[in-house]
Amino acid sequence: MGRITDSVKVLLIINILFYIGSMALGNGAYELFALYFPLNENFHVWQLVTHMFMHDPGSITHILFNMFMLYMFGSQMEHHLGQKKFLFLYFSAGLGATGLQLLFSFISFSPGYEAFIASGFSHQEIITFLSQGEYSSRVLELVSQETINNTFRTFITTSIGASGAVFGLLAAFMILYPNLPLMIIFIPIPIKAKYLIGGYFLLNVFSAVSGVSLVGPANTAYWAHIGGALIGFIMMWYWKKNSFNKHRWY
Repeated sequence: MGRITDSVKVLLIINILFYIGSMALGNGAYELFALYFPLNENFHVWQLVTHMFMHDPGSITHILFNMFMLYMFGSQMEHHLGQKKFLFLYFSAGLGATGLQLLFSFISFSPGYEAFIASGFSHQEIITFLSQGEYSSRVLELVSQETINNTFRTFITTSIGASGAVFGLLAAFMILYPNLPLMIIFIPIPIKAKYLIGGYFLLNVFSAVSGVSLVGPANTAYWAHIGGALIGFIMMWYWKKNSFNKHRWY
């Protein structure tokens, strides 16, 4: 894919430093920089960006896969787009991924929250016992255990990783070079980018909708992957379509 570009090099270094730092600092780093559910007291605005540089310390494959994809596709995209547009694409895709993931988190959280409200609990009472993870007998009498578990799971789940931003790069690459043959380790024949990346995107859509993990562990944030890919697709499609008219961006 050619020489590694400056922005990709910096992004790789930042991700690696965050990974090493989070391993050294432990849970404290994740409480500060991982993305918490917005109603959780551990949520902070800066987590919308910092979580993109955090990866699971218990799985080296998480950061290796994302950094390999960033290296393989990022430099080519920066060569083509230039530094400013590349960084705009990368962080826009990351934020788009975050937005879609949070949307579905709220959709998942709402039924349980409404069940608590309908049972006579105030907003503060709900947040308090979700934060403490302890339920009184009154809670268990009025709300089902399944509802409590589902609501609690959403409330405490954190998001980490550069996958959403990387998926944006993959989608943009597919629009820019749809017929470029790509090789994958487990398939000994070249596959056009539009089929390989498009197929990978569809697998993520299937997993997001069905809940069956085909391309990652069970806790993979598939909606984040989809959100990042959609932003990358739309932005690259617009830039490519308007590259020779008055709407082009220098």
